[in-house]
Order: sequence, then structure tokens, then C-alpha cells
Amino acid sequence: MDEILAAAEIADYLGVTRQRVAVLVDRADFPEPLAHLSVGRIWRTSNVRRWTSQRPHRIQEDEQK
Repeated sequence: MDEILAAAEIADYLGVTRQRVAVLVDRADFPEPLAHLSVGRIWRTSNVRRWTSQRPHRIQEDEQK
């Protein structure tokens, strides 16, 4: 089974705040969540990694302003 990430793990993986993750996951180009659980949404790790590799210099863009 593919590994999964919640928002907190995505923040750690990307090196950004949870607030930045909230912005990123609402983007049209961010992968769809695997599931919506009572504790929040979860994503496939492979999908998040693929998305990240397509935009490496833009992940932290707004956070650094």
C-alpha cells in the first residue's frame, strides 16, 4: 500500500508551515486527497512528491514575502 500524508506531514516534508499547506492543498493543481477522514484529509505520498517535483522553487514562494 502506498504511504499516506496528512497536512502536518506534508508541512514537515515540504519544510513549510501548516498554514502554507492549507493554501497549497486548495490549489487546483494540487493532488486530490485520497480520503476525507474525521481528522482531516490525507494524500498519497507519491502524488505529493510528484507534485512537488514539478514546482520545486514555488513551494515556499508566498511564505517568504
